[in-house]
Amino acid sequence: MKKKITITPFRVADLLAEEERMPVYVHVIDRPDARVLVDTGMTERHPAVADMDPRLNPLNKQEGFDLASIDIVVNTHLHFDHCGGNHLFAGKPTYVQRQELDDARSKDDYTIREWVDAPGVRYVPVDGEFELLPGLRLVPAPGHTPGMQMVVVETGGRPIVVGGDVAVWFGELDEPHTEGQLRVLALDPELVWLTHTDEPWRPETRDAGL
Repeated sequence: MKKKITITPFRVADLLAEEERMPVYVHVIDRPDARVLVDTGMTERHPAVADMDPRLNPLNKQEGFDLASIDIVVNTHLHFDHCGGNHLFAGKPTYVQRQELDDARSKDDYTIREWVDAPGVRYVPVDGEFELLPGLRLVPAPGHTPGMQMVVVETGGRPIVVGGDVAVWFGELDEPHTEGQLRVLALDPELVWLTHTDEPWRPETRDAGL
């Protein structure tokens, strides 16, 4: 019997955004052939984001989370709350769109640069769509950043998307505007996991007008 692919969210932080606490999740895709981590959250505070009052529960402090069990890391993009734990996986292949990596290294006020190029982080830059593993694709999803990407998981039915910040809240997928959001809807996914929501977005909610 074929082993089922599972996707598990881990809450690693929350941030203050417009006077409300906003969760930060990373996602683990468990497959028979690999354990893939999508984004890495944060492990420490930084003066550059002190106004967001980060409250941290990083992966290296979560009971029962085995850092060594991760085979592959994917960064949807390189904003600080998505790459701040990359150093925990030094030496592991970390897949990111080449444009995103170039922007993170060259643009001012884009991210926390020392977290991007922390010691031992081994990036694998990709250009456009890329099959990471059979049935697991990296798909460009520009919008939140020009180099944003999402992970598309084929399940045998409708795909599941691990989208990072392709949308920050459900309304952005209910009424899509960016190229990335439109690309999500074109996939007709079963559900979409996002970084800053507690539950995944499902197209049925939109169709039902909820």
